[in-house]
Amino acid sequence: MKVVFQKIVLVVLLFSAQISLAEKGDTDLSATSKEKDMVDVFKKIGHSSDSLSLSNKDENKPHFAFAPALGYTLQTGFAGLLSANLVFALRNANPSEILGNIAYTQYNQVIFPVHAEIWTKRNQFKFVSDNRFMKYPSETFGLGNPKRFTEEQNGYYIDFSYLKFHESVLAKVTNNVYAGIGYFVDYFWNEREIDPPISELTSFEKYYNGAIKNSEVASGFNFQALYDNRDNPVNSRKGFFASVNYRNNLEWLGSDEHWQSAIIELKKYITFPAKSKNVIALWNYNWFTTGGRTPYLLLPSTGWDDFFNTGRGYIQGRFRGKNMGYFEAEYRFRILHNGLIGGVVFGNAQTFSKDISQQYHNTEYGYGLGLRLKLNKHSDTNLCVDYGWGQNGSQGFFVNLGEVF
Repeated sequence: MKVVFQKIVLVVLLFSAQISLAEKGDTDLSATSKEKDMVDVFKKIGHSSDSLSLSNKDENKPHFAFAPALGYTLQTGFAGLLSANLVFALRNANPSEILGNIAYTQYNQVIFPVHAEIWTKRNQFKFVSDNRFMKYPSETFGLGNPKRFTEEQNGYYIDFSYLKFHESVLAKVTNNVYAGIGYFVDYFWNEREIDPPISELTSFEKYYNGAIKNSEVASGFNFQALYDNRDNPVNSRKGFFASVNYRNNLEWLGSDEHWQSAIIELKKYITFPAKSKNVIALWNYNWFTTGGRTPYLLLPSTGWDDFFNTGRGYIQGRFRGKNMGYFEAEYRFRILHNGLIGGVVFGNAQTFSKDISQQYHNTEYGYGLGLRLKLNKHSDTNLCVDYGWGQNGSQGFFVNLGEVF
């Protein structure tokens, strides 16, 4: 049986900062008079009242946090990374966020994503941008759930380079309801298998009928309907989020093939107990192939959602199929009354179908716990370090800047 990568993790927080960047903005992201974050810790250590905050007195200005770190996760091995996020709000608008990081890993992976969700004044429009470059040798295990289609010991690496360009704009329909259109491009090149099993065709080869492409392009329009009344997208304490995305890739737009997919996502946040700052968070993520042949590396897969967060307890890409159903529940609670340190416990379940006509087979469960370190009390941004367990001995650490969902 293959040894699962993960026994230890080292996360070294070198510096975190909050910086007020502008004079405009009406956001009041959190009541912070008694809250503490890492900025306060550094200031206390340095005996300074303003060494790390350029304008700590104004709660309504944009806030920036960054965290250089050394980490170890299932899919990357040891990795050095720098993560940063900016949270701000225009007048009478929901909080907006720009999140990015750059990482280089033990397995020679380069990961550089930049994600933004920008709300205009009075929430008339929402702009969503998801761009990334990846040089990313990573494991694949076949299509469908284990025991029927995949086995952990049959995993092997597929190396590829990847450029993602997803841009969308949504317009307000009524209170908290939005609809819009986007243009999505995904480009893969230098695709190759590394030491695949030689006894039979791999799932990657079978999927392409033995004729593997060195490069692939998916290009098309995305249509989205959205309901969102969360109080803070960075770290929600209450509210509901519902999104339906339909993607149609078209050859006349440069796509290699004509294919379609859909994603239905639901999130719910409940304060529990009612007068506390603890939260029950619920997440349902359903990813479907609705027509045509999706590129293998764009098929629904564990940990391949936009933020790489589905399936804590399993290595990224552990399960892959034409359709994916996923559910996760998490309880978030404070360990210190001032909010500097918190904790979570979570559980999840995922299931996949091998192709469009087949039913889902087996449900794979994961569970775990984690710590939260408050980087910025104004934006409520946490450094999240979780340890998750899956079935058949799968386990490992998972690190995020901002909540998992």
